[in-house]
Amino acid sequence: MSESNSLRVAVDTPAHTAVGEPLTYLSDPALLAGTLVRVPLGRREVTGIVWSAGDAPEPDVAIELKRVLHALTSLPPLPQRWLELVAFTAAYYQRGIGEVALSVLPPELRKLDDAQVRQRIARLHKALAVAPSAAAAQTAPLLSEAQQRVLSELSQATSQAAAPTALLHGITGSGKTEIYLQAAAEALSAGRQALVLVPEINLTPQLEARFAERFAGRHIVSMHSALTPAQRLRSWLAAHLGLADLVLGTRLAVFASMPRLGLIVVDEEHDPSYKQQEGARYSARDLAIYRGKLEGATVLLGSATPSLETWQRAQEGRYLRLSLPARIGDGALPRVRLVDMNLQPRVKGGAVMSPPLLDALNQRIACGDQSLVFLNRRGYAPVLHCGDCGWKSACAHCSAWRVFHKLDRTLRCHHCGYTERVPRACPDCGNLDIAPMGRGTERLEEQLAELLKRPDGTPARIARIDADSTRAKGSLEAQLGAVHAGDVDVLVGTQMITKGHDFRRITLVAAVNPDASLFSSDFRAPERLFALLMQAGGRAGRDAAQAERSEMWVQTWHPQHALYAALRRHDFDAFAASQLDERRMAGLPPFSHLALLRAEAKTAEAARAFLQAASRLAEADAEAAGVTLYQPVPTPIARVANVERMQMLLESPSRQSMQRFLAWWLPQLHYERQVRTGDERILRWAVDVDPLAI
Repeated sequence: MSESNSLRVAVDTPAHTAVGEPLTYLSDPALLAGTLVRVPLGRREVTGIVWSAGDAPEPDVAIELKRVLHALTSLPPLPQRWLELVAFTAAYYQRGIGEVALSVLPPELRKLDDAQVRQRIARLHKALAVAPSAAAAQTAPLLSEAQQRVLSELSQATSQAAAPTALLHGITGSGKTEIYLQAAAEALSAGRQALVLVPEINLTPQLEARFAERFAGRHIVSMHSALTPAQRLRSWLAAHLGLADLVLGTRLAVFASMPRLGLIVVDEEHDPSYKQQEGARYSARDLAIYRGKLEGATVLLGSATPSLETWQRAQEGRYLRLSLPARIGDGALPRVRLVDMNLQPRVKGGAVMSPPLLDALNQRIACGDQSLVFLNRRGYAPVLHCGDCGWKSACAHCSAWRVFHKLDRTLRCHHCGYTERVPRACPDCGNLDIAPMGRGTERLEEQLAELLKRPDGTPARIARIDADSTRAKGSLEAQLGAVHAGDVDVLVGTQMITKGHDFRRITLVAAVNPDASLFSSDFRAPERLFALLMQAGGRAGRDAAQAERSEMWVQTWHPQHALYAALRRHDFDAFAASQLDERRMAGLPPFSHLALLRAEAKTAEAARAFLQAASRLAEADAEAAGVTLYQPVPTPIARVANVERMQMLLESPSRQSMQRFLAWWLPQLHYERQVRTGDERILRWAVDVDPLAI
């Protein structure tokens, strides 16, 4: 017993258990920090990570320490900087270290013993040893003057003592991807690895194809949630062992273990998809910046519409600002045309499209061009209603409407998933004439098919891309292939088709109903809308030969709104300056720091009472710390799956003050939750640091 080593081991203990720190175990062989082990936890055997060796606190003599059962010694320990990244994530976002660490590792790794891991590694080495790709690497194209200048500035900054964080602000079609490729080539030539993050899974295959063409013979892996467990483990092992030169992935890939990391690219850095919305609610963009500092790696943030937080830091000189102000080939940005819906003919039920926009779409079809029409609402209609008694297709389990999907004749809640067949008559009064209210992409596709014709009189070829039409494996790739091949006249979809795609034949983009975000209670709504419209417009005129006649049409009831005025000029600088002025006066991010405490219970009263008790606990200390607590309010969707949800906003001018306050306050809330029983019981609570949705 005297020869045993005490170790601190991180195990997956969710935050609500109040056990967030690594636990102490005994091990006969000395194990390095970062080694994966199997340990007993209660009556279970779980996977853990040796967090530190030799510095475990002296245990209470009355406590008998348990022993490590097995160690995965065939797998090299996780790097110290990876452990530091996870520790920072857990501390900043107020979660347990083990919860964060184990959640970002491949789930398959937890199921394997040392022999099985050794076998997987041998299999990976064997696969990579089989004939490398014989394809010749694609030659880099000639760079524009702006691209050459950007690469020169980036190279100069990288050669200095500290690796920089750089904002690459380039308009749509300006060649940002080529900058990523060139920066990755420079990192690889120096013997380093490169990590490229994208906001959406559907953007990964096309980016992987671009990198594979340029870096033939190099090992490239993808990391995202659509991979099978075996595929995810294989990609992770290749990165961890240093066998993968390039890792492409969504937000989870920011935690990829990479021993030679030299470059991190965050494409479309403004995208809210980089913020995790459950568990540890981390921002992959912010962690990429922190990881770059840890690893001494260059961080490149790319966007045509940077987040205002990133833009402000670049303005302050904290980030290197790089600019690509013109499209490749000097192509023009699409002309923005606003359609004032107040001046259009009134049609019962609402017009699908204004007559001028329909004419423009038909003209593009006659010319053989493609058009993109986007509406950020899937399904056929957001609600069914009865004109006689006023019944609407509300969800029985949520404070939301069930969406009508005509293709399978169902009413489906997009929050809890509750689905049932469309009733033959109104459930309340028996009226047979129940009708759809509003419009989703499914209905828009159907109506455009009726209204648009090809020159020979046949219906226009309409394709729809949204979360419903791309559920089947390979369906997204097939539909995108049809668009690129010219087999589609009009592409209809949600925001998933408005960013990152390089559609060479599209010359017209139309936004059908974007006004809802203009007057939202969420202070970030205008920023998101402007970014969405700028990104959508950027799909038109990607081919320089067609750029002069590319257009973006926006149907709006508020054509005089300042946001649309900036959009017509493609003037992100002016829009950002205006928004930052408003936020500075209101004391909103990036000039303050926010956190949200959320509580869920069977009744709204129980959730509110918990938040009020939490507020009372914090009153004196919050004031001293410079943190303001607001009154509890329901979340925008107050009830989901029969669970009531409330939230309380915290605000502070100082990030450090907010962090110190949360670290003191949250442990007390674990006890507050435990003492509440019966009708006052809380199902769960969580804190969201730097929330994007309020």
